[in-house]
Amino acid sequence: MAKPQWVTTQPSSGSNNGTVNVSGGKHTGRTQRSGNITFKASGAADVERPVNQAGRAEFVTVNNVSAPKSGGNVTITGKSNSSKLNFELGAGDITVTLPENYSAGGASTKNNVAIAGDPGAGAEFEFSITLAIPKNTTVTAKSRKITITAAGGQTTTSTISQAAGDPTLSVTPESISLDAEGTAVAVTVTSNTNWTVE
Repeated sequence: MAKPQWVTTQPSSGSNNGTVNVSGGKHTGRTQRSGNITFKASGAADVERPVNQAGRAEFVTVNNVSAPKSGGNVTITGKSNSSKLNFELGAGDITVTLPENYSAGGASTKNNVAIAGDPGAGAEFEFSITLAIPKNTTVTAKSRKITITAAGGQTTTSTISQAAGDPTLSVTPESISLDAEGTAVAVTVTSNTNWTVE
């Protein structure tokens, strides 16, 4: 049986008595991986030995993203080796709805449902979720936290930060006409910031 690609032996050959260091590449999957290495010598029976490498503890990492003041789609990306991920809205003032699906290892996956094929068992995978962010119509920067929880309970948070919107000011009517007595006329001011009349 061939030596697994993730196993390294140093040295890979020798003469008479000796020591071989057996090491493995970094393993990002949750579950143990196993293989065999075979020692051979001319005229002697082959000696096969199993090699087992422990899996990495379940994890989830994620990035923070920025949204333009004009709104639009933003994509949160991260890595995990979990069998499923759960996305939830956290604190914040950006009004957003979580989509039903996200991408896990390139495949569309439902939120909080086991990922088909469980790619995280053998190696870490990349995931992404795209959210539609509305235009910021205020003059204050906004944000929204998205919490991602792995099947084992590990959590991380991504923060969406949105730039402040442009200040606006409109006044109606277009022209203000007062009678001879100077009776007050209501003028409507529509704005998203502080204003004065001079």
